Parts: sequence; structure tokens; C-alpha cells
Amino acid sequence: MSKIRMNTELRNKILNRYRESAEQENTQELEAFKQAREQVDMIYPSTFELARQVVERSYPSEDVATCRTLKQKYGEPLDVVAKDKCFYFSYAKENPSEDEDKKVSEHFDFGLYGEVGGDSYNDERESGKQFAYAYYRDELKAKDLDADIMAKQNGKDDNPHKTKHMDLNDKALGYSGYSSYNSNDNNIGIAKDFDKQYELDIIGTSHCRSRTIACDEQEFLIFKMFKQAKGQLIVCHQKWIDSITKQCDAMKTGLKAYRYLSEGVELMTELGVTCDEAELIRTNSTGLVIYNPVNLASMIKGMKNTTITREQKIALRKAYEQKQMN
Repeated sequence: MSKIRMNTELRNKILNRYRESAEQENTQELEAFKQAREQVDMIYPSTFELARQVVERSYPSEDVATCRTLKQKYGEPLDVVAKDKCFYFSYAKENPSEDEDKKVSEHFDFGLYGEVGGDSYNDERESGKQFAYAYYRDELKAKDLDADIMAKQNGKDDNPHKTKHMDLNDKALGYSGYSSYNSNDNNIGIAKDFDKQYELDIIGTSHCRSRTIACDEQEFLIFKMFKQAKGQLIVCHQKWIDSITKQCDAMKTGLKAYRYLSEGVELMTELGVTCDEAELIRTNSTGLVIYNPVNLASMIKGMKNTTITREQKIALRKAYEQKQMN
């Protein structure tokens, strides 16, 4: 029997099988990604507790309670207490140089899609989405979604393919797009549950940019470390996916040069990935091993003389029942 010739479908199957294996392989890049995610889990609660202390210095809990009591008495005009998950923290430098600002301030967002960069309103929260997809990668993959789409498309212009997968990810995470005021967010599911863990009471319904909250330099540095930990998760995710993409690109080049399926199987074997010709053929789009002459002949025969008379049907049924009895 002649060798099975390679085709586009078989090349794609081999490539997809390799990518699946590469994502499971315990590499340095994967380990760094896992450690970065664990670091985020560790730093989130402690940093948020510090944020609570800083925020309550500016908005004491007893003042918040008073405002709520007055709202109950006077209604909507005194509805001035709101929940928020992002804050502008600021501290004053002790000895700034002439060309330096005396105050240092920065935006810190504890929400799942919160901006990781310095300014929360640049690049349409791209880094916030990068963090959300990386942090909940396993959950998105379990839904057969492409959690790595932004890492794969890094450096490329926006396109329908990227937009489609990002929209699917956002829907799965329950992200509806942050509104102008955090208290009015319409997120659901995972995004809503995540954000509600990190909300604090503030007095005043204006945007967070207009109410800078004072902290000291040491506290500010801790908030910076929190944001850096979120950024590190994005970096490690990107490096891991870049590594897999480079491997797959090399695979593509080699597979294009191979004429026979056996060459692709040999390559996978050398790479330590279990793969055999029979399995690849069995899962072909036709659903049949069409390269096998017996199966191909049976398929072709079934395409003709398809009209069966009533007498033939009865005879076939009797033959089947007789065979079952024997």
C-alpha cells in the first residue's frame, strides 16, 4: 500500500496536536506564568486592605453612615455615597527638584478589567483585557475560547478575527464595558463577582479622577507594586504564548516541506508527542478512512442502487434476525 500523502488538513491536525501538547508541557515560560498569577492572588487582598485604610482616612465610616442616614431622611438629593473600585492616590514629595511636581498621583483600579498602565483612559483598556484573559485563562479555555488571542495578535492591527474572539471572551467573563461612573457598571457573572470583592464606600458621585485621595510615599509604593504584579502577569503570559507561537511557526515551515504523513508523524515522535497515522486519518473530515481501499470501495458502492423494494427490505430484515438468533 502506498504512503499517505500529506495535505492541508493533515498538516493542520498535526500542528493543532502539537500546540495542545506545547501548552501542557511544563516549561520555564509556563512556570513563570503560573508564579505570576499566584503572586497576583497573594498581593490583591493585602493591597486592597491597605486601600481600605487609606480611603477610610478620607471618608471615615461614621461619615458614610451619617450620609446614608440623611439620604433615608431627605431622599435623592443626599444620595452622595457610592461604591468604587478604582482610586487616584497621591502623596507629596518632601524635597522635589525645581522641575518636578510636588505631588505624585496615579490611578489604581482593583477591578478585573482595570487598567494596568499609568492612565486608566488610554488605549481603551487594552491592558485591562490582557490581564482579565490571562488571569482567567483556564476558565476561558474550558469554554473552548481563545484566551490567548491578544497575546497571539500582539503588535498586529485590529482585525475581525481578533475582535470576534475578544468579544466572546468578554461575554464569557460577563464584561459589558465600564461606564463613566463605576457605581453604574452593568457587568455580570465572573467580572461582577470579582469586582464586588474590591469595592469601597466613597462620598461624592463625581468621577474618581476628580477626587484624589492622600496617602504617604510608602503606601503609594505598595500600590505601585500591586499594579506591577498585574503587569507582570501580562508579560509572562505574552512570553509563554510567544514561545509556543515560535515553535508552531517552525512546525508550519517543516510540515509544508513534507510530502507524506509518515514524515509528520516521525517529527511528532522526535518531539515526544504521541501521534499515529491511523488516529489522524480516523478523525478526517470525511469521518472515514478513505485512504483504505476497502472503506473507499464501500463508500462508493453505497452511492448507487440506493432504491430498495419492500420485498428486499423484508428479506434483509429476516436475514438480520436469523443472524442474531445464530
